[in-house]
Amino acid sequence: MIDGIDRSILRLLKDDGRMTATALASKVGLTVAPCHRRLRDLEQSGVIRGYRADIDPAAVGLGFEAIVFVTLRQADRATMSAFEAQVAASINIVEAQRLFGSPDYLLKVIAADLPAYQRFYDDVLAALPAVERLTSTLVMKNLKTNVGPPV
Repeated sequence: MIDGIDRSILRLLKDDGRMTATALASKVGLTVAPCHRRLRDLEQSGVIRGYRADIDPAAVGLGFEAIVFVTLRQADRATMSAFEAQVAASINIVEAQRLFGSPDYLLKVIAADLPAYQRFYDDVLAALPAVERLTSTLVMKNLKTNVGPPV
């Protein structure tokens, strides 16, 4: 069970994933050993899924973003598994959700520019298993990204 100290640890790490166990312990009012134990428990239980750098896509030449709604022709288990495996393997699809109702999926795609997105759309998205319809919406501005759950 996650208590108030665990939530404090999670909030602090959400803001600074590189914070040392010593600094974390100081901020949550623990000594290093119990803080480190709690941190290890949060990692081992899967509450903390990992640590990664928050990279600005535009800074690495991927400043074009689109939200793509996907409707499948059929929704049997084999088709969805094949579709989801190909989506997971695509490095340009940076987020993907299966939805209730229609459309079936929501994908967030990044690319260098509009021509690169058009090539990706034609070569990859349109070739995904059982795609009936793709609807793209271009992202004008990101207001909030990678914030994680409210802990």
